[in-house]
Amino acid sequence: MKLENLELKFETIYKQLSSEKFLQKKGLSGEIPFFISTYTPEQESDVSQKIKTLINRLQINGITALELNLYDISIEILKQRNLLDKIRSTEKNMGKTKLFSALQNVLDSEKHLVPAIEKLIEESDADNPQNNTMVFLTGVGAVFPYIRSHTVLNNLQNSIKDRPMLLFFPGIYDGHSLNLFGKMKDDNYYRAFNIENYSTEQG
Repeated sequence: MKLENLELKFETIYKQLSSEKFLQKKGLSGEIPFFISTYTPEQESDVSQKIKTLINRLQINGITALELNLYDISIEILKQRNLLDKIRSTEKNMGKTKLFSALQNVLDSEKHLVPAIEKLIEESDADNPQNNTMVFLTGVGAVFPYIRSHTVLNNLQNSIKDRPMLLFFPGIYDGHSLNLFGKMKDDNYYRAFNIENYSTEQG
């Protein structure tokens, strides 16, 4: 994957997110307001900083965006269940297959991850009762392969379908399938729009 001009990329994203069309969820043809912004994995650190700048810029414009990092949420789930230290101490002796199975079960999207996301959104709404906060999902690469993007998106469709959700994805999304890091197929997902092409795609 080629390195991108992040200044131009995030200027485009800002214009899309702050537009009346986006905020009023127009032009979605009945689809849920889920969006994806892909980026080159090698630019992870710079993208992370740009996301924080984007959130601040939106805030100045009266728009609240809540960043939910899947890695941070996963760590918090492990802490709450008193499993983080246990996994750390036994990781070397567990073997990759057993560790994968254990983490995949503890971080199951439907049972544990999505409820944790829902709770964080509810808490954010309580702080901003007049604002329909948009959600940014980050940390996708850090939780692979224990958590898969398409599984998270599928499970979030019912819980946050009425608010804009933007997934920052380190890879390729062609409108049909997610390809993590441009090398590994995550799976098919058809219901999200590429945020940078939103206006031209929706007409």
